[in-house]
Amino acid sequence: MATWSNLNLQDSASPLMEQLNFFHDHSMMILTMITTLVAYIMTMLLFNKYTNRFLLHGQMIEIIWTILPAIVLMFIALPSLRLLYLMDEINEPIITLKTIGHQWYWSYEYSDFMNLEFDSYMIPTNELELNGFRLLDVDNRIVLPMNNQIRILVSAADVLHSWTVPALGVKIDATPGRLNQTNFLINRPGLYFGQCSEICGANHSFMPIVLESVPTNFFIKWVSSNN
Repeated sequence: MATWSNLNLQDSASPLMEQLNFFHDHSMMILTMITTLVAYIMTMLLFNKYTNRFLLHGQMIEIIWTILPAIVLMFIALPSLRLLYLMDEINEPIITLKTIGHQWYWSYEYSDFMNLEFDSYMIPTNELELNGFRLLDVDNRIVLPMNNQIRILVSAADVLHSWTVPALGVKIDATPGRLNQTNFLINRPGLYFGQCSEICGANHSFMPIVLESVPTNFFIKWVSSNN
């Protein structure tokens, strides 16, 4: 989860988020180089006392500063497109989780199991345990097995919502009357927090998401006890 003064992206808990982190660092490195170069040129121009009185046009420099940005954009665009297609790819999911956004809570349904569905509400501050996270903890967590492909189907019952878990690199719109889907793989156990990322009304900031990643045998026991 995001902690105090954390200005970077959250640590990745899925291969996709790992790739997104790499792409972010790659893009930032290119932007830093461009900013440094432009700042250097501007500084030299400001403090340079000489002018070239014979300079009327510079075709070569114009060719260079047209082609060079195009090459730089290719270095950003190609990894970006690769990531875009990776995010859309769904490979034989083990489990399907259906989530529906409401004003202002989430409801979940494990489509592969009979009678396994529940609502997930934020725990009010006055009911929170001492070790709980204010405005983030919920009464019913999503439990999912680690190291398995998971498909999530997302919709909404009333207005636009957005189901988001930053550590997994997942952000998908919940649109009334439409079923959106994506997939992810959690590669380590733990608790992962998210929130609705689409302004959906007065209590928009009070519908958090808590996902618990557990080994497969623990998940099977959890399903057995809740079915």
